[in-house]
Amino acid sequence: MCASENSVPIKKGLWTTLTSGEARLLGSRCPSCGELFFPRKTGGNCTRCQERKLEAVELGPLGRIDSFTAVLQPPAGGFYHGPVPFCYGLVDLDEGLRVETHISGSYEALKHGLRVKLVVETMYTDQEGNHVQAFSFAPLNERGGAA
Repeated sequence: MCASENSVPIKKGLWTTLTSGEARLLGSRCPSCGELFFPRKTGGNCTRCQERKLEAVELGPLGRIDSFTAVLQPPAGGFYHGPVPFCYGLVDLDEGLRVETHISGSYEALKHGLRVKLVVETMYTDQEGNHVQAFSFAPLNERGGAA
């Protein structure tokens, strides 16, 4: 995890970093039915039971790859400034929520059901010298840490 004075999130409010240095996604939970949401819902109702008040929760850091694809060329439109190739897919968090995310590591080593851990990585450095960071999931090594 690269964190320095000139590190900025790609979008504020998606994750928090604990004092231990580990990251957690910021989501919402419905107190009535238990439905989870990511990213955090700042307004509106639970889409499952229509409860009006949702509570803030921290999600992660562990999950399993449900599906993924390797992206071998930059997406059209000029909005993506990160490295290519990269992997993108769905991760099922241990809490039961499915998250659309980047997946770190070599796509040859990834597979359905692989255990992964939430990490925050520098995606690129912008023109002002800021290290733009985004969350991703990285395969776990044998000791339970991100590989």
